[in-house]
Amino acid sequence: MQRRHRGGSAVHRIRTAGLVLLCCHLLFVGWLTLRPLSVPWVAPANLRPFASIHADLVSGPRAALEGIGGDLALLAPLGVLLPMAAGRPASCLGSWARTVFAAAMVSLGIELVQPAVPGQVANVDTLLLNTLGVALVHLLCYPALRARLRAAEDDGGSGAPVRRPDDEDRGATPRTPRVGIAP
Repeated sequence: MQRRHRGGSAVHRIRTAGLVLLCCHLLFVGWLTLRPLSVPWVAPANLRPFASIHADLVSGPRAALEGIGGDLALLAPLGVLLPMAAGRPASCLGSWARTVFAAAMVSLGIELVQPAVPGQVANVDTLLLNTLGVALVHLLCYPALRARLRAAEDDGGSGAPVRRPDDEDRGATPRTPRVGIAP
C-alpha cells in the first residue's frame, strides 16, 4: 500500500537540498576542526568558561573578530540546515530547542574528539559560541524558512495554489426565515 502524504515535490526538494547541504557543511567542519596541525607548541585545553573569550577581547578587536566571530560562524549554518533537512514546519520554540540541542551535541562531539588530534585542543568557549551562533541564525532565519515550507506544503509542489472544494465562490450565504418554537 502506498502512503500518500501532504506536500509535494517542492517539500522533497527542500528536504533533499537541506540534507545534502547539511552533509557537505558537516564534512567541511570536520575537516576544518579535526585535521592534524603541525605546530611547535600547543596551549592546554580550556575548561574555564569565558576565559578564551576574555583573552580574545583583551587582545584587540581583530583577535576578537577572528576568535569569537569564527567560533560563532563555524556551525551557524546548522540553524537553517537542520530545520530544512527535517522538511516540515514546526513550532518556532520546538524547532529552536531541537536545533540548538543538536548543534550543541555536534559541537560537544567535535570538542571531545579534538584532543586526540595532533595540534588540536578542546575549548569550552568554542562549544558555547558555536551553540550561540546556531541559536541566533535560527532565530533570524527560521520564520522565513517556515513560511517557505508551509507554502511548499500547501501548493502540493506544483507552484500554484491548491483549490479545495470549500474554497469555491458560491455566492452569499442563503438566509432562511426564523420559525417560532411551538409552545
